Amino acid sequence: MRKYKLAVLTSHPIQYQAPLFKKISGSGNFDLMVYFNWVGGSKAASFDKEFGQEVKWDTPLLEGYSYKFLDNFSLRPSSGFLGQINPDIVKEILANRYDAIIVMGWNSFTNWLAFLTAFISRTPVFLRGENPLNQEIIKNPFKLKLKKMLFRLLFRGIKKFLYIGEENKKFYEYYGVSEEKLVFCPYAVDNERFVAEARKLKPQKNELRRKLGITRESPVILFVGKLIEKKRPMDLLRAYELLITNYKLPKLPSLLFVGDGELRSGLENYAKDNNISGVHFAGFKNQSEISEYYAIADILVLPSGAGETWGLAVNEAMCFGSAVVISDMVGCGPDLIKNGENGYIFPLGDIKLMASRFGDLMSDPLKMKSFSEKSLEIIGRYSYNEDIQSIKEALAGVKKHG
Repeated sequence: MRKYKLAVLTSHPIQYQAPLFKKISGSGNFDLMVYFNWVGGSKAASFDKEFGQEVKWDTPLLEGYSYKFLDNFSLRPSSGFLGQINPDIVKEILANRYDAIIVMGWNSFTNWLAFLTAFISRTPVFLRGENPLNQEIIKNPFKLKLKKMLFRLLFRGIKKFLYIGEENKKFYEYYGVSEEKLVFCPYAVDNERFVAEARKLKPQKNELRRKLGITRESPVILFVGKLIEKKRPMDLLRAYELLITNYKLPKLPSLLFVGDGELRSGLENYAKDNNISGVHFAGFKNQSEISEYYAIADILVLPSGAGETWGLAVNEAMCFGSAVVISDMVGCGPDLIKNGENGYIFPLGDIKLMASRFGDLMSDPLKMKSFSEKSLEIIGRYSYNEDIQSIKEALAGVKKHG
């Protein structure tokens, strides 16, 4: 069996990427090296401005695969374009003669340096970005024209585009990428871990609810993420207010916010000032804790606007069999949500329709059960195993450079 020499270039260790790298490395198909442009929060806690606190992920980010931290000459290391200036990537690409390098996006100086070096050395480049078309076409027309010129030039040199979902595929097509260059490489989380956690925690559902002050009979609507404007958590709180005010439900629901951010105090004050019962704020929860919250949820909600390029909380919740309600701006919608089968998609900001979808599900336990089963079926096709097969397919489609 052919073993491919593969490199990945990414900004910093990320909790969603690390298990994939470990899976790729352990598959036996690849000699993998992952390059990081900066340390991020992998070795020590770092301040997350949007969470408003120090964050250090408590699951291993650097185990099970080979990696290098490239020397970063940026004066202010960050995930920004000029926060990653790593000239050593040139030497690494030239010296190692990889069968291909997967570059995670294009929004850093180092990534562009890698593109240029790979093109000159004839090292095949696979591009994996997140951008959905539905958020691209709302941008300034002049900016779009400039991007079309730039991307058509860049994309001409890319061998394969590992698109994460339907909106991402449309994004590449919009910028002129041909069908033969497109390979579906689904955006996934560690399904095996989350499904195992679900099996372990579901029997403890009532006890977990009791610890949070939620009754066993109460349907739970869950939000997981940063409490920031992009996520539009106030839309959800107002929809919940409409739900408990205007709908006659068999059981009083609960709304659980898991996460933190600048909007938290405003949400808490709104709930208090308007006497909205059943609202719980759990605060930031790390990776080892989050499964307990998915285990007690019936509906996962993501009301986000522009900037929510995918929404991996949806993947995670679906591993627990949650029904899902999201806005039409959330990037994963066309892939993970089958409207009326495992969830609902509503127009951004339509809190009345959001509330009615909650009421529709909560008034019909059989529908809720059916949605749960469908979520589990769908998410099985969005896994790391599928990603590995996609990368092998992409590699098989290009010739090793001479």
